[in-house]
Amino acid sequence: MQHMALTKGELKILKSIVVASENNPRKPEFPAENPKFPATPTYKMKVPGFNNVWLKDESKNPTGTHKDRMAWEIIVTYRHILLAKQRGQISGPLPRMSLISSGSAALAIQTQFNKYKLPPLKVLADYKLHSDIKIALERVGAEVYEVDLSRRLLKTQDILQITRNENGFDITSAEALDPTTRFYDWLSYEILNSSPEYCFVPFGTGNLYENILNVTKREVTGSHHDPRFKGNVRTLQQCHFLGATTNSPASLATKLYSPHLPFVHYNEQWIRLYRTAGYCGSKSDVYVFQEKFLQQALKLTNEQNIQCEPSGIAGLALLLQMRRQIPSKAKILIINTGKTKYTTAPNVKTLARHANTTANK
Repeated sequence: MQHMALTKGELKILKSIVVASENNPRKPEFPAENPKFPATPTYKMKVPGFNNVWLKDESKNPTGTHKDRMAWEIIVTYRHILLAKQRGQISGPLPRMSLISSGSAALAIQTQFNKYKLPPLKVLADYKLHSDIKIALERVGAEVYEVDLSRRLLKTQDILQITRNENGFDITSAEALDPTTRFYDWLSYEILNSSPEYCFVPFGTGNLYENILNVTKREVTGSHHDPRFKGNVRTLQQCHFLGATTNSPASLATKLYSPHLPFVHYNEQWIRLYRTAGYCGSKSDVYVFQEKFLQQALKLTNEQNIQCEPSGIAGLALLLQMRRQIPSKAKILIINTGKTKYTTAPNVKTLARHANTTANK
């Protein structure tokens, strides 16, 4: 194959992006530096009133959250773009990517962009974004644009226009990236292989929650299972998948709240059909947790030295809120989406404090 359509730099980038496999558990693709399956640990944690609670700990990822998995899929997308250019299907410079982010996803993606020498990420953030987070993003090479995200719902063209990227792509909304089936497919299998009876998941954009349910649907209805799947079909058909979110702008879980959350595919009709068709348990839905239970969850994780942000441990808050509705001996899985490692920030302690305070303080 000729490589005339690629520059020397682009050819070097293409060769550096190695995808071991799409779904072979013996040849995992993540994390790229040290691929393994499962990529992060699942271990027991202590929750008063329950004796079989497990924690899926995404804080062990490279930049500290599950967003590292999404970041890797964006790298794979660039590989596809480079292959298309190599085949002569497209021409010109590599397109830039834009994204609405409060920090975690942007840091994860830009960290990967740096590794593969890809064009800097264009980040659209709320004007209330903490200055140290903005500095951390800019220091790793991201371009940050600030607006008042509470004023109106921003569409794809709005995002691209504000970030001066009319010829690029908006990761926030791109359906072609398959965010609800691809961003977290490996993570979804790691979760399902635990065969929980109750699974508590933080719900912000909804991509993770939807990804887990979509993979569950595939495995409990199909006769040919993905090689990564080792779960119990009967148990998963009865598993209650509970999304945990907030409707309060003053919540500590700042990454789960948005007055205008764009491009969410989840709706009541969708989850009701999944329940009715027997893809999941009857309690599967998205619930709003009360702030006092989030405080209790943070106290528990602090006592057990679990690294998490308030948004990342929202599932535990919901479990505590629903404790009277759940059998004490049920197998429960809490998804901890982690805590962002702003290692490049000028004042890491300030960032840590900010992650545990409200956006309005």
